[in-house]
Amino acid sequence: MPASPTISVIVAAHDLQGHLESCLESILNQSFRDVEVVAVLDQSPECPADLVDAYSRRDGRMSVVRLEGVVGMGRVRNAGAERACGDYLLFLDSDHVVGGTTLQAMADRLRATGNPDLLVFGHTRLHRRRSWPGAAAGLLARQGREPFAPLDQPELFGAPAYSWDRLFRRDAWIRQGFAFSDGLHEEVAVVHRAMLAADRIGVLKWNCVQIRRRHTQHPAGAPGGTHFDVFARYEETFASLVERSALDVVAPFLFPRMIRHYLFLLHLDGCLSRTERPQFFERASEHYRRFLPDGYERPDGREGVRFQLVASGRYSAFEAAKLPQLARGLVSRGAAVRGA
Repeated sequence: MPASPTISVIVAAHDLQGHLESCLESILNQSFRDVEVVAVLDQSPECPADLVDAYSRRDGRMSVVRLEGVVGMGRVRNAGAERACGDYLLFLDSDHVVGGTTLQAMADRLRATGNPDLLVFGHTRLHRRRSWPGAAAGLLARQGREPFAPLDQPELFGAPAYSWDRLFRRDAWIRQGFAFSDGLHEEVAVVHRAMLAADRIGVLKWNCVQIRRRHTQHPAGAPGGTHFDVFARYEETFASLVERSALDVVAPFLFPRMIRHYLFLLHLDGCLSRTERPQFFERASEHYRRFLPDGYERPDGREGVRFQLVASGRYSAFEAAKLPQLARGLVSRGAAVRGA
């Protein structure tokens, strides 16, 4: 393997669903060979060290990083990035797979776009034999072929901030001192920081990665982490917008993504306990009022109802609005309300 392969694939080897072998096979059997795999294990019982060691003995392009104790996804990915030698970093989980020509398409697109700081691409999700495209599919479809500066296409900040649907240029990652956060939702702030810091961003209109779980929240969690960590992540992002004088341009797109993220967590079964839900809703409401862009117009329909209720801070009404008839009534009464 060359000293500096084109792509380093960092795999968090927490194999809760038994998919790690398929993940590694999908990478190592690619037609594109100028790649290394860095598998990162902590001492969690869900990390199959024997399987990872067998693959590393079989293929010299794969190396293994072993961490002491049980750590979160942030530290796992940071350790992989520190070991990686490639020009670009791709962060995957054990339940991700990539198609047989995907890495070649990435490499071709990198050359065609002059090796940008970020290459963004699509993904699909597979659950119970049903597959559907990721939330950014429509945004990516509307992009042109030429790379662009992040503030030229601020609508991309309206897409979920996943670390596994983009390539990060490693020298920029090192130069900017990027690192994933501890706790949960570790990728939100660093993905946004990488987007803001990029000189140029390229787009590959392929669904390059498939995730095989019901939702995108990583099930391994993090010691000491809670879903309340998400509030700190978005606070970091908005601070970065202010620092880079990008708030007015980006906030109209980032703000609804943030609120959709909070609503997703409030509606995800088993995510928040019954006692945590009112507190989480209160924090979400505070962020709504704090980060609301000037002139922002809420979405239409039921989503707009949910936005309005988060803005109002009325948790009891939010819970009651799960009833369809109340939701319809609020839509008709609040259709003309802007912002809150």
